[in-house]
Amino acid sequence: MAQAEEWIPKTALGKMVVKGEVRSIAQALRTGLPLREPEIVDILLPELDDEVLDVNMVQRMTDSGRRINFVITVVVGNGDGYLGLGRTKGKEVGPAIRKAIDNAKLNIIEVKRGCGSWECGCFRPHTLPFKVVGKSGSVEITLKPAPRGVGLAVADVAKSVIRLSGIQDVWGFAKGHTKTTVNYAYATYDALRKTMEYKVTEEQARGLHILSGPAAPYEVEVPAMEEPEPVEAEAKEQGAEGKKAAPAEKASEAEKEGEKEGAEEAEESGEDKK
Repeated sequence: MAQAEEWIPKTALGKMVVKGEVRSIAQALRTGLPLREPEIVDILLPELDDEVLDVNMVQRMTDSGRRINFVITVVVGNGDGYLGLGRTKGKEVGPAIRKAIDNAKLNIIEVKRGCGSWECGCFRPHTLPFKVVGKSGSVEITLKPAPRGVGLAVADVAKSVIRLSGIQDVWGFAKGHTKTTVNYAYATYDALRKTMEYKVTEEQARGLHILSGPAAPYEVEVPAMEEPEPVEAEAKEQGAEGKKAAPAEKASEAEKEGEKEGAEEAEESGEDKK
């Protein structure tokens, strides 16, 4: 993994990923540690799709003139149980979209799927296991399990969010000012997030065929990286070695001077004898 070798983690969760202690995004979410580095998601979920939901231009007048900013809303997901939603602003569209994608990766969640419709008996995780309600602002959306073949019976904004989570069939009912794209998207995200908050028994999980996360768990093998030694310690070692070498050099110079003096004295004593 070239990306893992170039990236230097700064958080506890990032260091665990680099050391190989955390090998899947499910393990990372269950550690309870905050997810603050998008590189963690890039390593553990390499196949993520993203879609821009809203691009809003905001203008404001100042003494120096008119300032223009862009507010971007992006949704990311792997289509198999993981979903993220992010929003940010910037002066240019391109950098703002990249920043919004990183924010969406930091808000990644796990979605429960199942076969919760009484009209269906396929026993496959293609829809929601139970009814959930999400709210953001004035928008409130209710998602209900649907039988296989219905598809995503919701509006376009909610359809983009639900599709990236891996749900194939659902009934949706929304009320409020649904023309506000941001609130509609966040209400849908809130409803899907609540699938992990509801507690179910083992018997209910078997009866509804509830699946948390991906159908086939994906684990990445990250080569263990040796932590670089601090530069200060190396400098101190080099300084100590230099100090040790200096007395040895002085001693060798003193020996050479002593040998020269001895040779000169021997020559003088030979001349005296003659």
